[in-house]
Amino acid sequence: MFTGIVEELGTFVGRDGERSRFSGRVVLDGAILGDSIAVNGCCLTLVAQGDGWWEADLSPETLARTCLGALVPGDVVNLERPVQPLGRLGGHVVLGHVDAVGTLVVTPPDLAVRIPRALSRYCVEKGSVTIDGVSLTIVSVRDLDDGEHTELTFAIIPHTAAVTTLGHKAVGAPLNIEVDMLAKHVEKLLEAYVPGSPPAGSGA
Repeated sequence: MFTGIVEELGTFVGRDGERSRFSGRVVLDGAILGDSIAVNGCCLTLVAQGDGWWEADLSPETLARTCLGALVPGDVVNLERPVQPLGRLGGHVVLGHVDAVGTLVVTPPDLAVRIPRALSRYCVEKGSVTIDGVSLTIVSVRDLDDGEHTELTFAIIPHTAAVTTLGHKAVGAPLNIEVDMLAKHVEKLLEAYVPGSPPAGSGA
């Protein structure tokens, strides 16, 4: 489990088949093989490491469902270790399981991100959502006229822009989106009691 509070900016070094290499130092402190590290909000398993670098195997499913497959050598990435049981939960509960890939529409400080409309029911004003692994508070939710997308806006402080990828990406860049898992579980529990409600996660 993660919190969406980025610990350091790392770098994508390169890919050899399904194995990807990243730079990073903070997240390697005390890390051992098999540990989890979130990269742009996607939970990956550490399978090899050295001085200032580590590697993870990215399955076809991960490459298809996230924007990690679009990384090119030199791209900066958000890195976070799982929260410790006695640590501070500074953001919100983040699993590192990406729901969809969104698009950056407006850069910080008035960040705007376009997401699939199927996820909009989990997004509320002042609620939490994870964008590229960063826990953010939603300022507004607006369905777009295309009928397929919703635009979320956020107020990004200079510190957040500086220490995460959000201040380094250009308009049109893909972003990993993870909505609040608690909202999805509540929907699943209640769907049997709401006639005609679409199954949770159906995208309807």
